[in-house]
Amino acid sequence: MLKKIISGGQTGADRAALDIAIHLEIPHGGWIPRGRLTESGPLPEIYLLQEMPTTSYAHRTKKNVLDADGTLIISHGPVSGGSKLTGDTALKHNRPVLHIDLTRQIAFQAAQHIKNWIVANGIEILNVAGPRQSRDPKIYRATYDILETALYLDVIDTPMPAPIKSHTEGNLRFMTDDSIPATVRQAVQTLQGRLTFQEKSRLANLSENKLPELGQTLGKTIIREFHLPTINARLMQSCRELVQDDAIQADAAAEIIIKSLWKRLQGHKNVLRRVK
Repeated sequence: MLKKIISGGQTGADRAALDIAIHLEIPHGGWIPRGRLTESGPLPEIYLLQEMPTTSYAHRTKKNVLDADGTLIISHGPVSGGSKLTGDTALKHNRPVLHIDLTRQIAFQAAQHIKNWIVANGIEILNVAGPRQSRDPKIYRATYDILETALYLDVIDTPMPAPIKSHTEGNLRFMTDDSIPATVRQAVQTLQGRLTFQEKSRLANLSENKLPELGQTLGKTIIREFHLPTINARLMQSCRELVQDDAIQADAAAEIIIKSLWKRLQGHKNVLRRVK
């Protein structure tokens, strides 16, 4: 599973990669020339990139390639300039590199290709490169949309975790799988891996006032699988802290988790519609 996205911070493809990471709450970073140099001026501080001791773009390119598990280059047509240097550097240092030429692949096929390449190479830190905005005005939007689709495909294709095991000792049941979610955020991530694409699509497109209707189906599953309310006290406490109510019980906790998942999927509704 991808854990971090890095780039050189330049306008165009680089910036799109950082923006989609921020949007999807994936850690981001990378190296940028001294002075946070880009063609549009210093890179804003919202982007968590580290400055190189030099203003050299080439040195920055090499550093990002070496810090990543693999490099993705997205372009319209053959690469040139800095994008070509990025690919050559990856090949020179025997690092996985994938070039997506959007004149040869439609967007969804490209997204599938990217997703499969990330999985096949076990890439956790992904370096993204491509033309700057002045050379290709359409590259930012294309890169953003393709990465969003590819990363969401990675989410919806995640294998369902193994059932949580437990054993009995006296009158108490003890969990033996540390992967059981202890927070609302972890519960949402687990559900994203377990629910099918169709289930996510239906949930994302429900209106908020329809969510309580899921209590007898998804809600009961959450209570059973996440061992609410007594065994998984940490998840119960996380739910209570989220709504600042110490009195809520298992049914209400399940509703909180469902609503949190629904909110998470709202950011992907356009993707769900596009890949459906």
